[in-house]
Amino acid sequence: MSQDYSYVADAMKQGVPWAATTGIEFIEVGGDRVVVELPDRAEFRNHVGGPHAAMTFGLGETASGAVVLAAFSQHMAKATPLVARAEITYKKVAAGVLRAEAVLGRPAAEVIAELDSGTRPEFPVNVALTDAEGVTTAEMVVTWTLRINR
Repeated sequence: MSQDYSYVADAMKQGVPWAATTGIEFIEVGGDRVVVELPDRAEFRNHVGGPHAAMTFGLGETASGAVVLAAFSQHMAKATPLVARAEITYKKVAAGVLRAEAVLGRPAAEVIAELDSGTRPEFPVNVALTDAEGVTTAEMVVTWTLRINR
């Protein structure tokens, strides 16, 4: 039986107003993978005509947050997810709609087992950003942690 992740897009748009303001679309949502898109709008572009670096970073971070929500939502009563750090490598100027695919870098069960043992886990979410032609324009690693609620 597969889990229903239909709540993730609405939860992200309500909890992260930037996602709703920018018009991010949630294309695919699963327990360990999320795909989102940022529309191609003139006000998002930089001086060379592609999405501004802040828009690119924001899209990738939003995708990573959505996969974390999908993977760990049933554990939010005991822990709060927080970004510990993030690294991005810009590879090429994007053109058109920007897409981010975020993939959980460790099995959720392994992360929860670490949390349950009393350790504050860290885990990566790997994000590939591609343009309208499918060309990789940036890559990110967003490292998340689960902070135990007290």
